[in-house]
Amino acid sequence: MSAEQQHRNQLVADLGADAVRWDDESLVAHQRDTWCLSVLRAMHGEIDTKPLCVVSPAAVADVVHVLRYATAQRLAVVPFGAGSGVCGGVLPANGSIVVDMRRLDQLLELNDRGLFVRVQAGMMGDRLESILNESGFTMRHFPQSIALSTVGGWVATRAAGQYSTRYGNMEEMLLALEAVLPDGTPVRTRIGPRSATGPDVRQVFLGSEGTLGIVTEVTMRIMPLPERSQGQSFSFASMSAGLEAIRLIMRAGWRPPVVRLYDPPEVGRLFPAQFTGSNCLLLLVSEGVEALVAAEAEGCRAICAGAGGAATGEDPVNHWVGERNHVPTFESLLEKGLVVDTIEVASTWDRIDDLYREVIAALNTVPGIVVASGHSSHSYAQGTNIYFTFAAYPEQREQMSATYLACWEKAMEATLACDGTIAHHHGVGRLRVPWMARELGSSIEVLRRLKAALDPAGIMNPGALLPSA
Repeated sequence: MSAEQQHRNQLVADLGADAVRWDDESLVAHQRDTWCLSVLRAMHGEIDTKPLCVVSPAAVADVVHVLRYATAQRLAVVPFGAGSGVCGGVLPANGSIVVDMRRLDQLLELNDRGLFVRVQAGMMGDRLESILNESGFTMRHFPQSIALSTVGGWVATRAAGQYSTRYGNMEEMLLALEAVLPDGTPVRTRIGPRSATGPDVRQVFLGSEGTLGIVTEVTMRIMPLPERSQGQSFSFASMSAGLEAIRLIMRAGWRPPVVRLYDPPEVGRLFPAQFTGSNCLLLLVSEGVEALVAAEAEGCRAICAGAGGAATGEDPVNHWVGERNHVPTFESLLEKGLVVDTIEVASTWDRIDDLYREVIAALNTVPGIVVASGHSSHSYAQGTNIYFTFAAYPEQREQMSATYLACWEKAMEATLACDGTIAHHHGVGRLRVPWMARELGSSIEVLRRLKAALDPAGIMNPGALLPSA
């Protein structure tokens, strides 16, 4: 009997036959996430690695056992939520144990008075929001992947949702968590509005992408469903003018949940009825109690008008709300010979115009580029993000991978040259690892020492997040 089969048999004996799978269908389904390059390689039959097995824990005790076993046997472990990541966070090597968290999907507590919800990490995002809505609550966390991602995945990647400008990102929404360390030690943080009891342990796992342990339970803030919602839109002559309007809105203290500014190529593609041939389009949504919505909508309107924006009504907002999660699959575009992706970066207000201009210019130097466009979708008093989209059509299909990587390299280099951050909310995975040392500078040593202390055997999702020392 092979060593691989001995490991599988032992895990079956310890966890039960229904918790351990190694049939081809299960292994293939868990050998990658939705990273465009992995999708392309899978379509061409170029992913030749398979995990040892897929373990589906039914209780936290199962997670503890798997990690203890993996540490003792020096087996790599790759946590798996729903596989919606787009940066190669899941790419298990041969002999890895993939821990599929989807069976841990129970609602544990819905606290009306404390306004928080406690759930197991494998719950899908849309199911959680539906449960909350039935009781009159909401998280207001709406990533485009809400129906394709787990709450544990949100924590692991420091996710942001489409309504984040008012409600914050996952680091603001997360109140407490439970996680299992690589050696099988469970750890739990206390639920509370805030604490000054030393460094925040939650931050160790936020954005850790399965490299420091496995998140098994999360407690997140919730709120009552908003009383009213109002949308409005404005046309601007340039991205610079639109970005200036957003800066002034944020500076004044208004916080519309949705603040999205599209450049001309994206207006033409997504909002043709409002496209003049060269304009940018700003969408705003205000929501909450009646008085707040009315005041915020008027305050934002006045700022936009003063910055040169022409009101274009609520129709573009309604169109976006209806279509915001409808996007073509990578497979459908790759089959046509197109390589496409989105790259979300961010910077402060004093640098954002340069960042937008330089990244677009850099992408347009890649041979075969068809379009390079961008929009701002998450804003703060200090700055905003730009969510770039590129599509390239190489002359030969053999050049698709190289063209894809060239686009990413150009965008990352231009972002760093403008002192921007190379990732706003999609995480690092394996795709952004080559630029992490320059992004983090000397602070990367803190993460390396955390990794060495918590995972001395190096079993947790090797290859993701951090470059080799």
